[in-house]
Amino acid sequence: MSGQLRANIRPGLEVEIVLKQDQRTGALTAGTVKDILTNSPQHPHGIKVRLTSGQVGRVKNILSK
Repeated sequence: MSGQLRANIRPGLEVEIVLKQDQRTGALTAGTVKDILTNSPQHPHGIKVRLTSGQVGRVKNILSK
């Protein structure tokens, strides 16, 4: 599923995000969605979320349904 559509993302999902400081390298961080921070229905770079660990980034891959 695409991390660019807000409808695909909900709290509790396992996802891979790219953190702001990792945007140049594209390094991914895995975690569980706590909050969805993007209000628009879609975003070309991925929906911005906060993980349960407190890290904030844009969703690149959704690992669980």
